[in-house]
Amino acid sequence: MNDNGAVIRKGVEWRGARLALATVVSTWGSAPRPRGSHMIVHEDGRFEGSISGGCVENDVLQRAAEVIAGRTGHVQSYGVADGDAWEAGLPCGGEIAVLVQPVGDAGFPTALFDRIEAESARGRALTLATDLDSGVTQEGAGEGTFLNRYDPPRRLLIVGAVQIAQSLVPLAQAIGVTPIVIDPRGRFLTAERFPGVELDDRWPDEAIAARFPGESTAVVTLSHDIKIDDPALVAALRGPTGYVAALGSRRSHAARLERLAAQGFGTDDLSRIDGPAGLDIGAIGAAEIALSITAGMVAGFNARR
Repeated sequence: MNDNGAVIRKGVEWRGARLALATVVSTWGSAPRPRGSHMIVHEDGRFEGSISGGCVENDVLQRAAEVIAGRTGHVQSYGVADGDAWEAGLPCGGEIAVLVQPVGDAGFPTALFDRIEAESARGRALTLATDLDSGVTQEGAGEGTFLNRYDPPRRLLIVGAVQIAQSLVPLAQAIGVTPIVIDPRGRFLTAERFPGVELDDRWPDEAIAARFPGESTAVVTLSHDIKIDDPALVAALRGPTGYVAALGSRRSHAARLERLAAQGFGTDDLSRIDGPAGLDIGAIGAAEIALSITAGMVAGFNARR
C-alpha cells in the first residue's frame, strides 16, 4: 500500500501553481519505494513525498523543473549499471522507473486530486490509468496503461475505551494507522485517558456507519458489553470493512456468532470476524493483547491487498 496522502493534500493546497508529479511506475529487486509512490514538486522548488527514499531525488527534482518549464512527461530508469549509480542511482541494488509529468491537462489533471480526496472521504478507493507514452493520466482503466490505486488512509475504529484501547492507540499510530475511539460511556471516553486522539461518544453502529468503513478500515470491539459490541459488529459487517475483530474468549465468541446469526448474518459474514481478536501469541496483560490485535490487523489488511 502506498502512503500518498500527503502528496494528494499538497496537490490540492498548491492549486494554481505550476507543479510536476513523479511516480514510481516499475520496480525490480530491493527498490526502496513501492510502485505507485509519488513525489510532487512546486515551481518554487518545494516538494512532498518520496520515490526512492533519497537515492535519486536530486535527479528527479531536476527533471521535474524541466517539466514545469515545458518539457513533456517522460519515464526515466535508475539502477546500478553505470558508474554514477551513487550520484543518480540505487546503490542498494534495485532498479526503478519513474514517470515525471506536469500537473494539468497535459499530464495529471488537477481535478484528480479532488476526486481522490472525495472517494477517500467515502471510504472508497480510486484507480487511475496513465498512458506512459503520452504521460497523461485519467480516471478508470485501460489496456497497456499504468494503473495506480489510491486507497483511503488506514483507520482503526476502537469500540470500547478500556485499558487495552489505551495500549492499542499508540501501536496503531506507530504503524501509520489512525485510531478513533468510540464509546457512549462518558466516564470511559475522556481526553485525559486518550490524549490527542479522536473520540466519538455516539452509539457504535451510528459512529461506524458515518465513517463508511471500507477495505482500509479496521473495527475492533473491546468493551465486553454486548449492547455496545454487537451493534458495532453489525455495522462493520454491513460494509466491506478490511478487518473486523472482537475481544473475548472462544466461548463468548461462539455465543456472539449465534446472536449475529439470529440477526440474519450468514457463515461467510461471520467468518470475517477475527475472534478472539488478534494473533495467538500467548498474550498476557493489556499491552501484549494490544500487540496481538495490532499484528492481527496488519495481517488482515495485507491479506486483502
